Amino acid sequence: MEKFWYKNYDKGVNPEINFSELPMTFPDVLRKAVSEYGDKIAVKSDNTQITYKEFDRLTSKIAGNLRLFGIDKQEKVCIFLPNCFETVLSFWSVERAGICGVMTNPLYSESELIHQITDSDAKAVITSDTLLAKIKAILPSVSLKHVFVVPLGDIKIDFDNVIHPWEDLLAENRGFEADNIDPYNDLALLQYTGGTTGISKGCMLTQSNLICNAYQYKEMFMVILKYGEEKIAGVLPWFHIYGLQLGVILPFIIGATIYPLIRFTPRALLSMINDEKITCMPSAPSIFSACLAQKEIDSYDLTSLKLLISGSAPLPLALIEAFEKKTGAKISEGYGLSEASPVTHFSPVFPKERKLGSIGLAIPSTDIKIVDVEYGVKELGVGQNGELCIRGPQVMKGYYKQPAATEDVLVDGWLHTGDIANYDKDGYVYITDRKKDLIICGGYNVYPREVEEVLYKHPMVAEACVVGVKDAVRGEAVKAYIVTKENQEVDKKDIVGFCRKNLANYKIPKDIEFLDALPKSAVGKILRRELRDRANKQ
Repeated sequence: MEKFWYKNYDKGVNPEINFSELPMTFPDVLRKAVSEYGDKIAVKSDNTQITYKEFDRLTSKIAGNLRLFGIDKQEKVCIFLPNCFETVLSFWSVERAGICGVMTNPLYSESELIHQITDSDAKAVITSDTLLAKIKAILPSVSLKHVFVVPLGDIKIDFDNVIHPWEDLLAENRGFEADNIDPYNDLALLQYTGGTTGISKGCMLTQSNLICNAYQYKEMFMVILKYGEEKIAGVLPWFHIYGLQLGVILPFIIGATIYPLIRFTPRALLSMINDEKITCMPSAPSIFSACLAQKEIDSYDLTSLKLLISGSAPLPLALIEAFEKKTGAKISEGYGLSEASPVTHFSPVFPKERKLGSIGLAIPSTDIKIVDVEYGVKELGVGQNGELCIRGPQVMKGYYKQPAATEDVLVDGWLHTGDIANYDKDGYVYITDRKKDLIICGGYNVYPREVEEVLYKHPMVAEACVVGVKDAVRGEAVKAYIVTKENQEVDKKDIVGFCRKNLANYKIPKDIEFLDALPKSAVGKILRRELRDRANKQ
């Protein structure tokens, strides 16, 4: 497809990036940052702050100690921490040592931990005293050699030859940095998929995958941000690739200061923005909504914010307008997936026209196409729904130890996303559904998103999620899970009647279940798979 959407980029954004002129390994990125921003604050957390020069010294020392503990280049280390000062240090130290990081969700259950540690072949874990009990409980079930413990709580730990204090990684040494890193083949990260459509898989992301992606969306955002001047809120969870890229990697590309938020509460975030004069906030609709729900929001000064970046789910117009009014900031919505490091689309910061419901334009040096769902071969045109495919330097090498699954999604250099989408005459892309979420009801295709959009128009509906359930007659039937607005009551007949006025008969939910809340991921994405599993067990 001709990249005609470039004409709708903000003025000054380059459609193609010459990556040959840029650092392509994490040690090189850090070296460049230190040379340009050495005396500026790299990370500030509570009463702790560290300059780029000091960050360089500490990460070199930690990398050296990881090596002295016998963790070699390209071996795997899980970083099992909340958003804290030590998470940033750990990630960059692992990358400097040429080790492959595995960002691990602090909310994981023991069984989820066992799967990820075992599947990734992790040799060590960096965790906290507040999370150590989970690791100790699974030690007999995994093959970990070392566990390093960051002191975040006031918990007494009995250390031994496996469990070590964080201070062991800070012991003095000559410093270390892996040489001969191959940016295009050496893994920087095993990023596990969210598991929204099945068993979580490890996406093999190279050093160049992650760094190219950071430069791609940096190109779009520097129309409003300034080198060496930004303060970025670390509110998105860093175990998630979206939070990691925008909160831990991008700051070193532009010389920004990172402000970790160890536990999200709306008041904590609003206070951070107010007190530290945060300028950039990567976030998600659930976070925006929670902040706006605070009765005392007007008591906080949020006018330092320049750029709000939203992803993981569509941002309703009401939230966009409310936050723009209170902050004066610009909002850019985007789209990505773990398999693409993750970003593939962002909306312009200064759009000629606001395109509601769109994920934006393909970012620089990224190719896209829409292909037919059935065979994935025929390329479709403007307004036609098909599977969104991506090609670019940010696309993963494949799934770790899963060649068959890799062949399913990587075809002739194109990543088949599994998302159903279309694009308009200006190149803006609209996600209409997940390919795997498609419901085939009596031979008819039903896209859950279409039914959900009708449900959201009902005045009593706060949230809705539609799934397909097994049906003896139709093959599949439509089921809706609904959360009503506070203190509002509505019965199933009313919902069905409303749908009947707005949908074809085969699209109307056959069953409706009311819940107090819908299950969501750490970044606020509704977990459709959990609801589908629940429906088919009933």
